[in-house]
Amino acid sequence: MLSNFAFSFSIISVLTGVTTLYNNGLTYGGPATMVYGWLIAGAFTMTVGLSMAEICSSFPTSGGLYYWSAKLAGPEWAPFASWMTGWFNIVGQWAVTASVDFSLAELIQVIILLATGGKNGGGYEASKYVVICLHGGILFLHALINSLPISYLSFVGQLSAAWNIIGVFLLMVLIPLVATERASPSFVFTHFNTDNGAGVNNKFYIFVLGLLMSQYTLTGYDASAHMTEETKNADINGPKGIISSIGISILVGWGYIVGITFAVTNIPLLLSPDNDAGGYAIAEIFYLAFKNRFGSGTGGIFCLGIVAVAIFFCGMSSVTSNSRMAYAFSRDGAMPFSPLWHKVNKHEVPFNAVWFSAFISFVMALTSLGSVVAFDAMVSIATIGLYIAYALPIFFRVTLACKSFVRGPFHLGPFSVLIGWIAVIWVLAISVLFSLPVAYPVTKETLNYTPAAVGGLLFLTVSAWIVSARHWFKGPITNINS
Repeated sequence: MLSNFAFSFSIISVLTGVTTLYNNGLTYGGPATMVYGWLIAGAFTMTVGLSMAEICSSFPTSGGLYYWSAKLAGPEWAPFASWMTGWFNIVGQWAVTASVDFSLAELIQVIILLATGGKNGGGYEASKYVVICLHGGILFLHALINSLPISYLSFVGQLSAAWNIIGVFLLMVLIPLVATERASPSFVFTHFNTDNGAGVNNKFYIFVLGLLMSQYTLTGYDASAHMTEETKNADINGPKGIISSIGISILVGWGYIVGITFAVTNIPLLLSPDNDAGGYAIAEIFYLAFKNRFGSGTGGIFCLGIVAVAIFFCGMSSVTSNSRMAYAFSRDGAMPFSPLWHKVNKHEVPFNAVWFSAFISFVMALTSLGSVVAFDAMVSIATIGLYIAYALPIFFRVTLACKSFVRGPFHLGPFSVLIGWIAVIWVLAISVLFSLPVAYPVTKETLNYTPAAVGGLLFLTVSAWIVSARHWFKGPITNINS
């Protein structure tokens, strides 16, 4: 199942991430940031993936990152290293699911808006309460599908792979072909948008802020590691899943960005909250391409439907990964009511962990009812939180386990430590850069709450360790000495 799962997840994360944060890319730097920023983020992400793949080859288990940290940090530090890595990983994964399914709910709302006439034609604009209900319904369906036997889930994974392969290539070719006005190659490959309306004028700063779209999209490849206990030849296929997921995402994602951007001719119009799509840039691109060509935007709405199904599959795969991580982490007693979450049903599916993960992701999205800023802070953990979890076992690999690490069938040879350090430094860099203010002057409405969200998670995990967990959590004790 793993190869199909990883391949599918890589494609659907492209459609999900780029669609969700295309506005961010257009705002901060525009075409140049998206086209070249994607390649830069992709290259550094590959160093993270290669280092993870090497570790996965040595320790193929559904615990993944937190188990790796325990093995690599040594007996003295193993419990604490495992505890920190595991909690950053599972909370980051829940945040990914929350952001993916919430973005699908928002896209469905935009599709309904356009289908009923658009913002300027009296279309229906759903309230935030309707959107959160859509979000809950989507999570319910994802939990339901993930409760099926693994053979059914594998079939759905293959279906999603086929859907997304066809969909992403169709859209990257169809949209610029249908558009009556196309951007020039010089615009797509060299135009740098500094008119962001956020008071940010430094070009390097703008470029950095625009990287968020790329880095957010290039996450989730640890899903392959969490499926290794359901995979044959996991010490080879696990690493292949991680690397192929990133590589396919880089190539397909770049093509998708370039193709869509050829249909961009008026950035301010696409970002305006007064356009027919209410400021949802990709939806406006699709809608206008067909409306200007055929006099009706129906074709664009249909294309948005293709993306919506792709995001649905992404959320489904995300819940799969969440539940396997929750199952493994609770199996080692790290979560409240652990015995409940690591039970499996007669089909060997962690049923309780599936529904628990869906519930937590729904609770995370409830912050959107109070403040969009608060919700943005919550889902920021999906990027920085996950990458911290990715970097921790790599850091232990190049420090504490530099000489004791036993390589698996897949390894990086003499470049292992160098690539590992590059990966760690990159994660450290983006953790700082994505915590910078995104607008000036800085007010409570424009403040980047990412440091508070990630710092809050760090404080809670360390505090829990000091107060209680250090007395009873021993890490993955069933495997540490194996």
